[in-house]
Amino acid sequence: MTMPNDDNLNKADLIKAIQALLQKGTVETQEEICAALQQQGFAVTQTKISRVLHKLGAIKMSEGEKTVYRLPTEFRLMTPNDSLRHLIHNIVHNEVLIVIQTVPGSAQLVARLLDQKKELGILGTVAGDDTIFITPESTQQIQITYQKIYKLLLS
Repeated sequence: MTMPNDDNLNKADLIKAIQALLQKGTVETQEEICAALQQQGFAVTQTKISRVLHKLGAIKMSEGEKTVYRLPTEFRLMTPNDSLRHLIHNIVHNEVLIVIQTVPGSAQLVARLLDQKKELGILGTVAGDDTIFITPESTQQIQITYQKIYKLLLS
């Protein structure tokens, strides 16, 4: 049986500390995260913070007047009350697909909400960093599906 070394314990503690900072929703830059962690006694650099944020899937989100780092909401059910309007740049469609353009890093968050809403008439979504492709259940009903999505996200 192997015992965890100090490096592994420090990594776990570092991850927990970063998660706690992000859950508060007060840190706007990696430098602020670095400074807060250094005050807690962690020997970290901005590069290390960047790697951990990437590993955690952290995203920058607009909240009122500021943009803060947040953890992904993958493990909680999202609702329209979460107000994702500020993340949407554009929603368009043709005869086959609906395309949503979001702020960078937000497409997966918005797609997750859409996937949870079965009543929208969506067959499936594919999300990148800032673009979501939506396949409607019926291309003949694409206008109706588009209107439901538009109302959910932008009304």
